[in-house]
Amino acid sequence: MKKLLITLAVSVFLGIIVLVQSLYKIDETEQVIITQFGKPIGEVISDAGLKLKVPFIQTVNRIEKRILLWDGAANDMPTKDKLYITVDTFGRWRIKDPLQYFLRLRDERSALSRLEDILGSETRNAVAKHELIEIIRTTKDRKPAVDPLLENANISTLLPITRGRRQVEQDIYAAASNKLLEFGIELLDIRFKRINYNESVRQKIYQRMISERQQIAERFRSEGAGEANKIIGNMEKDLREIESVAYKTIQTIQGDADAKATEIYANSYNKSKESRSLYNFVKTLKTYQTIIDKKTTLVLTTDSALYKLLSDGKTVVEK
Repeated sequence: MKKLLITLAVSVFLGIIVLVQSLYKIDETEQVIITQFGKPIGEVISDAGLKLKVPFIQTVNRIEKRILLWDGAANDMPTKDKLYITVDTFGRWRIKDPLQYFLRLRDERSALSRLEDILGSETRNAVAKHELIEIIRTTKDRKPAVDPLLENANISTLLPITRGRRQVEQDIYAAASNKLLEFGIELLDIRFKRINYNESVRQKIYQRMISERQQIAERFRSEGAGEANKIIGNMEKDLREIESVAYKTIQTIQGDADAKATEIYANSYNKSKESRSLYNFVKTLKTYQTIIDKKTTLVLTTDSALYKLLSDGKTVVEK
């Protein structure tokens, strides 16, 4: 009885092991290739659920069904116009022929390595066939908004292109997709993630950009200085005209006033002796007012006209 129980326990244990080795589960996101002694047998199993296989001698190889991402390394490469740039690309792919994929590559790590080789090579070839402007520009007829102040500076003028970045990406896709089909891989898309100047020439490019902007700024300053001089010249011309007219008007008014005053003085002088004396008196006072101020010191004799005027105005008037 004891031996029977041991035998039964061992049989159950072995049966569980055999059952575990015979059953496997397939997820919705994967497909399976069964291999026997390393060689694929049967069709690719893509239906999700619980499946059976021959235990111990058959192996389950799981292959992804979902869309996968390839993120390439940034590489330095020359353009057609001999500019070295750093190009960073990425793409999407999936396994179209699982059996071919398994026979040629076996696993995803090998597939990514093959993608890096093929896509990197085709990217380098495409970049070498086109100038930089073709790789960074997308649309052929794009018209950027231009600041009115920079309208005549040619700072926003776009160089003409024949293809553009999107078409270059399509060229890479067309060349690489046929090569990847041999490995059971379907390339869905490839795009430029980043394009930049190589570090060795980046500083030179920046210096050239600064120099171009400085030339534009200097031209603006020169044009502004010329316009300022023109405005100042017109202003000075207008000012001289205004001053000339004003001076002419002042001289006319002063002349008319002097003539009127002379006429009044003459009429007053000719009226009588008393008027002439008064006229002389007033003129003398004006003369003294002109030549004498607070700091003037006078030494007068008693018989001088000024002394008599200051001491006794009546005497001067009578004379």
